Amino acid sequence: MIEARNLTKKYGDKTAVNDLSFTAQPGIITGFLGPNGAGKSTTMRMILGLDAPTSGSVTVGGKPYAEHAKPLQVVGALLEARAVHTSRSAYNHLLALAATHGIARGRVDDVIEMVGLQDVARKRAGGFSLGMGQRLGIASALLADPETLILDEPVNGLDPEGIRWVRDLLKGLAAEGHTIFVSSHLMSEMALTADHVIVVGRGRLMADMPMSELIAQASSNVVVVRSPQATALAKALAGKDVTVTSTEQNTLEINGLTAAQIGDRALELNISLHELSSKQASLEEAFMEMTRDEVEFHASTPDDDHTLRSAA
Repeated sequence: MIEARNLTKKYGDKTAVNDLSFTAQPGIITGFLGPNGAGKSTTMRMILGLDAPTSGSVTVGGKPYAEHAKPLQVVGALLEARAVHTSRSAYNHLLALAATHGIARGRVDDVIEMVGLQDVARKRAGGFSLGMGQRLGIASALLADPETLILDEPVNGLDPEGIRWVRDLLKGLAAEGHTIFVSSHLMSEMALTADHVIVVGRGRLMADMPMSELIAQASSNVVVVRSPQATALAKALAGKDVTVTSTEQNTLEINGLTAAQIGDRALELNISLHELSSKQASLEEAFMEMTRDEVEFHASTPDDDHTLRSAA
């Protein structure tokens, strides 16, 4: 378990993390999201004792990271996959970690096989592709079979098979009771992977809730209906508190009734339905809406570019 309490980090007059409190529970995957400059990396560095908080505290397994006698068995971390001695082979890199932390030599072979690096284990890590480097970083984090995993952009550089492998790996570890804390900008993958989500913006906590709840909050109450009798259904459903919009042929968007109510009414009228679904926001849409005012740098839109050219 990771527990942050009123965690604050200042660099001169800049506040990177501002009174941040949250808990990452065992047995679930917690997604840690925020725009660039939101304080995610600083927070993860404080969890691992790489940066000292200005105020507040953070513990892993009930203690600050530095107080654990065998920290690698408590926390496995991937913050920078390229943080390896480039002239060493993947095998020797992991063997050196194992030797300095009292980990059995056989575990090195286990994690190499687990991450799929058997064919390149004896090759220099400096020649690895980005994806291979990610696999080696994950192997390093898994080496001591830690209770908690902290991973920053773990699928960066991986192909679709590798991304799915990471997702399945994390779900399996969470099911075994491990605490999984993952930061990523790949929203589509986070939506498939994380059970719970913590969102930060400019160092402040913006959301701390189950993934399903975050998406539900961002979703509208619109129901999409597709029917060959869409016109008749629209007339039957129209009312004072109901808005019916035809978006394309045989397709309606209805606000003011639930999917169940629409389905029951269609049944009464003997109207065939080819689709009946609530319009749900994506994690990306929910995230963008929540953090719209917390983004440090905004790219110009095509309209902005046109305005600039006109002004010139």
